[in-house]
Amino acid sequence: MKKILGFGLALMVVAGFSSCKPKQSAYKSVYQAAKEREMQQTKTTTNTRTATPVTTVQAPVRTEKVTAVDANDAGNLKAFSVVVASLSVKPNADALKAKLQYDGMNVILAQNEQGMYRVIVGSFNDRESADAQRASIMQRYSTAADVATLKKAYGIAFDDLWILKRAY
Repeated sequence: MKKILGFGLALMVVAGFSSCKPKQSAYKSVYQAAKEREMQQTKTTTNTRTATPVTTVQAPVRTEKVTAVDANDAGNLKAFSVVVASLSVKPNADALKAKLQYDGMNVILAQNEQGMYRVIVGSFNDRESADAQRASIMQRYSTAADVATLKKAYGIAFDDLWILKRAY
């Protein structure tokens, strides 16, 4: 009798402990369902960046009489130029020119009659080519991360490029 009573008591203790335990599988299934809903919402709201074709929008043009600072660049300065920066201090303009040339850009440094240095990344005989070059550069550096990187690397963001029409 003591064996049956002991066995019954042990069975009740085991049953008592197992009935109070939370069911992990119920929590797990609710968690997984919530994660799946979150993933579906993320998939539908995520914007995928697609490449947009380069369109040549005519930029505002400023007409100035400019001369090349370096005699070697005088032959490369044409009627329409893409200006990335205007600086009043020559060492700053030279430093920017050197950084851009180091990164593979063809850069011309020109000075206007008021003494401003124009940092030019492309000079062309026609306006359409200058507009296309400007659009290409602006598209290449269009994301916010690129703007921050460019500001840190060059001190400019390439977001205010303009066309210079050379007056003779």
